[in-house]
Amino acid sequence: THNLKLTFPLLWVSCSCPCLELQASTQLYMYQSQFLELRQRLLYAEKENKKRSEELSHALDEIKHVVAKRMNSTTNHTGLSWKGLNLTRKLPVHLTNMYYYLPHLREYEDAIFPNVIFGQQRTGVSLVIGIPTVKREKQHYLINTLHSLLYEFSEEQKNDCVIIIFVVNAEYVNTSLHSFPREIQSGVLEVISPPASYYPDLSNLKQTFGDSEDRVRWRTKQNLDYSFLMLYAKPKGTFYLQLEDDIIAKPDYIQRIKTFAAKQSQDWMILEFSQLGFIGKLFKSEDLPLIVDFFLMFYKDKPIDWLIDHLLWVKVCNPEKDAVHCEKEKAKLRIRAKPSLFQHVGTYSSLAGKIQNLKDKDFGKNVLHKAHNNPPAKVDTSLRIYQKYTLENVYKGKDYFWASAPVAGDYISFTFLNPLKVEKYLFRSGNVEHPGDKLFNTTVEVLPADVKLVENGSKFNYPATKDGYLKIGAFENGIAEGSINQSIGKIQAIRLSVNSDSPVWAILSEVSMLIKAI
Repeated sequence: THNLKLTFPLLWVSCSCPCLELQASTQLYMYQSQFLELRQRLLYAEKENKKRSEELSHALDEIKHVVAKRMNSTTNHTGLSWKGLNLTRKLPVHLTNMYYYLPHLREYEDAIFPNVIFGQQRTGVSLVIGIPTVKREKQHYLINTLHSLLYEFSEEQKNDCVIIIFVVNAEYVNTSLHSFPREIQSGVLEVISPPASYYPDLSNLKQTFGDSEDRVRWRTKQNLDYSFLMLYAKPKGTFYLQLEDDIIAKPDYIQRIKTFAAKQSQDWMILEFSQLGFIGKLFKSEDLPLIVDFFLMFYKDKPIDWLIDHLLWVKVCNPEKDAVHCEKEKAKLRIRAKPSLFQHVGTYSSLAGKIQNLKDKDFGKNVLHKAHNNPPAKVDTSLRIYQKYTLENVYKGKDYFWASAPVAGDYISFTFLNPLKVEKYLFRSGNVEHPGDKLFNTTVEVLPADVKLVENGSKFNYPATKDGYLKIGAFENGIAEGSINQSIGKIQAIRLSVNSDSPVWAILSEVSMLIKAI
């Protein structure tokens, strides 16, 4: 049990019968013995796992070498199996105890080796993010979750992070991740799938806590999913962040996590960046084998968030002291950060038929637009505006602009009241709550005040449109930004031109025009 306490009725306390005192003493001794035995098992597991750390790192280096040699810079590693690298005897992806907790694995040699569906086998990063996902019956959240996590990612952050998607149905993600070719090619996004033989028979599980048979099977499989994902992630980076596939993140979540972790003066086991379930939990990668070992001991008994709480209890709680003391001790290992950096947005659970409207009250409101002091201009668009989200609002920094799906030939224009010399421009589409509503295949065009310059546009390497605009840039991953060649002189207008039909709506959340000082 979580908080171990011995309580006796007052009648027993007043009784002086030696046999009752002996019985209580024996019961206390039994609980203490069980507690000490479990603690010794954990300490032994921790010692054994640390011994394997160097072997694991060496094996991963060998994997990187073999993969690089065999893939020859191939960007899509569909169907790559670690077992196929002939490293099955050297690679301790599993714990020695894994065969004890999952004895069926002894019959399946390749059951502990993930299939890498997409990925570049990136290692040596600061942060590894793990996201298990399943195909839901009514609504899918994974794409929006990834858009949110990758929103405003700097190049430095992309190079020092890897996001691992854990999926059982590989076909589901094969058709879902076409929006992220660069992230897959660069190695920031990786997709793995466990062999079917990894899972034991889940058909005859004991029903506990009033849960239905389906719910017990669902939570048991979840425990196994988290364990597999954590062990795969362990050698890839310094820290491991556990997320779910139906969340949104604050734009600067990575920097906030690093800052919060760096300022911790005491030893910790979990840093929490969300108060909900198993969302936003940060671990040191070196602790993951011990944590997984504990999960596998009790994977059929309780949900994952309960198990992590019990692990903390085993490590620091004294059964002879009360629950208040236990909570204080656990709080030294599990430290909560506020405000929360992740918000749960899913309505349909991965458990079929389950509706959940969980919200983290500490998340607060997201900043959905960014204001700039832009010069006076007349704004115009051919897009159909949604409700109050006008183009004028985003230009003046009051709100974001939102419109229904653009089609080829649509435009957004800003015509200055007086021609100006513009040094730089920035247009950002999408926002944290709707990260997928971006502008695609859209060019940035300027109309010079001096029409003669259009005829000479080729000397600036800018192609000209039929109506006198010069094409100076384009949206990439939802953002268009750049400097304007000052030889163009003063500019009368800037226009965003859509070149193809879009399957999604469009948001402009930031518009910035930097004017050259006179």
